[in-house]
Amino acid sequence: MASARGELPPWVDLGLIPLLNLVVALLFAGLVVLIIGENPLEAMWIMLKGAVGSLKGWGYLLYYATNFVFTGLAVAVAFHAGLFNIGGEGQAYFAGLGAAIVGLGLEFLPWPIVIPLAILASMLFGAFWAWIPGYLQAKRGSHIVITTIMFNFIAASLMVYLINNWFRPVGKMAVESREITGAYILSFREIALRFFDLRMPSTPLNLTVFLAIMAAFVVWYLLWRTKLGYEIRAVGANTDAAIYAGIKPQRIIIITMAISGALAGLMAVNEVLGVQHRLLLEFAGGAGFVGIAVALMGRSHPVGIVLAAMLFGLLYQGGAELSFAKPLISRDMIVVIQGLVILFMGALEYAFRPALAAIFVKVED
Repeated sequence: MASARGELPPWVDLGLIPLLNLVVALLFAGLVVLIIGENPLEAMWIMLKGAVGSLKGWGYLLYYATNFVFTGLAVAVAFHAGLFNIGGEGQAYFAGLGAAIVGLGLEFLPWPIVIPLAILASMLFGAFWAWIPGYLQAKRGSHIVITTIMFNFIAASLMVYLINNWFRPVGKMAVESREITGAYILSFREIALRFFDLRMPSTPLNLTVFLAIMAAFVVWYLLWRTKLGYEIRAVGANTDAAIYAGIKPQRIIIITMAISGALAGLMAVNEVLGVQHRLLLEFAGGAGFVGIAVALMGRSHPVGIVLAAMLFGLLYQGGAELSFAKPLISRDMIVVIQGLVILFMGALEYAFRPALAAIFVKVED
């Protein structure tokens, strides 16, 4: 039941409002499709069928969702401390360096040793890349948004130099490393064929999807079942009250940003070790920025983030199928549809709240 302060019931705040925002976003997206001369209902059906109507569609949907879960969790952890980590893209990018160093440097060891070490290296490199802006915010007062954006650009330039001059094999034109065989994470198609003699559609979905589920559970446990999680949420809710309670905000800011970067770094495991099997340019592909929308839509809760990541995975995969089936609906139009979802789930999040509050909020006697 809602309280006298005007709080909405959890099922309204976390369920009904996001659903209404999503419906309105899709209605506006349908209007855009109608304006360019296509049938909105047919376009929606093609998107749904392309994303969830086949094993191949599900494979791509879950592959995209895996990346978005990692980056969404990274943003959400920072949100809970009152921080806006917009540097997930650069942190994931830099984390690929750690995965490649371990995967290529320790390929003489058996994979049960190399893969965990490569995952740990990805987390450490991502944590380090986020730790620096966290330290600058806590100790020098630098704005976290500015520094994380800067570090996105630094990571991009640094990776171009390192891949081109250190990792690219001699005589190879493509700017990428050689194949990482020591930390090769199998795809579901390879597992089905190798161990069960079953043929599945070729998709990039691999075992990293289970790592994403584990990460979501760990974040939930950290934030709501540990002392550190309580301190993170306390600093984000009221810094002065947190100080009064004996919590050190500077320490929490640095630790939170390191955790956030480590989560973003796990995206490199999916891309570098599970899909590409080599370090190459721009493998992050904008997933770090999509993670911001995923965290907003999921209300910074791991369950909501998983669901929002699947929605964006549906939009990505369904959008690819739609642009192929309907040439008038280009990839740019798919970006417009995604932008409308972000607009209504983020910027217009509270559009329906006053009306729903008048209906559901009851003042305590």
